[in-house]
Amino acid sequence: MFPLNVQPEAMVEELSQFNKKLVAGMKTMSEVGEISEGVSAREAVYTDDKLTLYHYTPLKKDPHRVPVLIVYALVNRPYMADIQEDRSLVRGLLQEGVDVYLIDWGYPDASDRYLDLDDYINGYIDRCVDFICEKHDLYRINLLGICQGGTFSTCYTAMHPEKVRNLVLTVTPIDFKTPDNTLSRWAQDMDVDILVDTMGNVPGDLLNFTFLSMNPYRLTSQKYLDMVQLLDDKTKLRNFLRMEKWIFDSPDQAGEAFRQFIKNFFQGNRFINGGLKIGDHHVDLKKITVPVLNVYALKDHLVPPSASKALKNLIGSEDYSEVEFKGGHIGIFVSGRALKEVPPAIGSWLKERG
Repeated sequence: MFPLNVQPEAMVEELSQFNKKLVAGMKTMSEVGEISEGVSAREAVYTDDKLTLYHYTPLKKDPHRVPVLIVYALVNRPYMADIQEDRSLVRGLLQEGVDVYLIDWGYPDASDRYLDLDDYINGYIDRCVDFICEKHDLYRINLLGICQGGTFSTCYTAMHPEKVRNLVLTVTPIDFKTPDNTLSRWAQDMDVDILVDTMGNVPGDLLNFTFLSMNPYRLTSQKYLDMVQLLDDKTKLRNFLRMEKWIFDSPDQAGEAFRQFIKNFFQGNRFINGGLKIGDHHVDLKKITVPVLNVYALKDHLVPPSASKALKNLIGSEDYSEVEFKGGHIGIFVSGRALKEVPPAIGSWLKERG
């Protein structure tokens, strides 16, 4: 007797079809070609050490006068926001008439070991904002932060409110110690001093392994079994491989910045508990009085909604809005539904505020 009423003939047939797909897929794999990093036309307009600031070619004849600067996380690479034509936050914003800039942090090496949060936020981000302001003859621009980049953008707006017109945050951690935050629980007992003092920069592969470990079956074995069903479709396979390339394209983390981020946010929860100082600036979220749009994902396993929604009661702005997306941390940028919901919501919110 076979369990669950499984018939041997059906098993043999299924294995046979599986093997045929694998064999046919070898030809498809050979025809995929080079996997691109992003799909929208852009131009490098400013560089600063490893950083490159990109300006995307507008898709509307008269884009919004006030551009948006996308600040991505230091983990992984920012082309996730422009992963494919029909699943691109960047392209969706361009279609909404938003003028888009994006910071690419590049790949830190040993010479960047001592870069700290002050260098990244009051240094690199501030100089990018100044560049865009000068280019567009403005004194304020819009910021759009993604994940850790949203945390950076929140800090920047609190320290430099005169340079930010509107603040948009997507899947951004604010309260780093909510009960449902698995990543935070793992970080509490980390001896980050030993880690950084020993390794210098923190290897990107180490962090990537940590993220995959949060959902190991779905993010490893299952997706490769599912991939077999795509092997006869060159377009779908290319999109799958593009996402795989992004997942494993993990820059190392500048050691001192990593140390400060873990201590100040994951362990110290300084947005909630106070006492956050970056460089010469004390970070007071009550100084954020500009309009704020907070976009979070209901099924986010890295940044639970509660971690993002805590922002509402911490800032001084009277113009605060939230957008709830029924998806996950990555799905909010790369799913088909996200393209229909998120960029239009951001675009209309910005239009209403000039």
